[in-house]
Amino acid sequence: MVKVAILGATGYAALELIKILLAHPEVEITALTTRQKGSPHVQTIHPSLHGRLDLTCDNLTTDEICEKADVVFCALPHKASMEVIPQLLAGGCKVVDLSADYRLNDPGVYEQWYGEVHTDPTRLGNTVYGLPEIWSDRIPGSELVANPGCYTSTSILGLAPLIAGGHIEPTGIFIDAKSGISGAGRGPKLTTLYPECNESVAAYSVGRHRHTPEINQILSEVGGCQVDVVFTPHLMPMDRGILCSMYTKLKSAITEDELLDVMRKYYSDKPFVRIVEHLPATKDVTGSNFCDITVRRVGDNAIIFSCTDNLIKGAAGVAVQNFNLVCGFEETLGLLP
Repeated sequence: MVKVAILGATGYAALELIKILLAHPEVEITALTTRQKGSPHVQTIHPSLHGRLDLTCDNLTTDEICEKADVVFCALPHKASMEVIPQLLAGGCKVVDLSADYRLNDPGVYEQWYGEVHTDPTRLGNTVYGLPEIWSDRIPGSELVANPGCYTSTSILGLAPLIAGGHIEPTGIFIDAKSGISGAGRGPKLTTLYPECNESVAAYSVGRHRHTPEINQILSEVGGCQVDVVFTPHLMPMDRGILCSMYTKLKSAITEDELLDVMRKYYSDKPFVRIVEHLPATKDVTGSNFCDITVRRVGDNAIIFSCTDNLIKGAAGVAVQNFNLVCGFEETLGLLP
């Protein structure tokens, strides 16, 4: 059994991670951490875990974490992750980082978009980006994996096949993304209070959302050319789910059926991507690690629709995929019935 610690165990993604790992046949959860005062029992923070996991959430030192765990899932906010991850790696732990601290290659870009100087810059550009559908060959045996963001996973998976095949223009890509409120985290914010977001749809962070450089970076590497997207997220009055509608310009006279075939071939051996002919909806993937994708040709444009559960395929589920690959397990272990 692989001993696992989860740092920042009080959030929504951490709850999904715990539930997945409790059903994983090769995992023993040995430590949960929180920066809250005291040592609350996990079932007082997540009542749905009552009777399922007898652990408290403690403010542990990195040495204490390394004594208890072989692999650490770091579900801390950006900046907090890079403060502890070097010590965890030095202590012999392998780490799957759910924050944004190691996703970008350039420390200058990180500082520009996150407003913080990166304190572990030598690992930027040398840390594997943990999107298994794109780079499953890079992940096995890695000491540190940068788990992708939820918007980025959904966008990249939808666009990658047509970018890689040169079927769409790499610039002038518009991503209209809609997410459930859980994507904003569990901490109280004015914009996510029930009276503020119920019965309402609103765009936010227009032109300055932090996932933009991440999407550009990964798709540029996939396509071997500079990719630039215009990314606009919207907050939806629902608990969970992401739907990305992506508007692109075609480079050839390829038909809609041929576009679908390109996508099917690209993901032919990827168990968590489903290329569908219908228009996907968030309820189709709720509670699962699937990403449903389709495409429509409208004139000289290809409109791609990509759909995930932001807490699972956008966070906890892909983190377990990465964990499985790092540890040499079957990628689907614990994620499929």
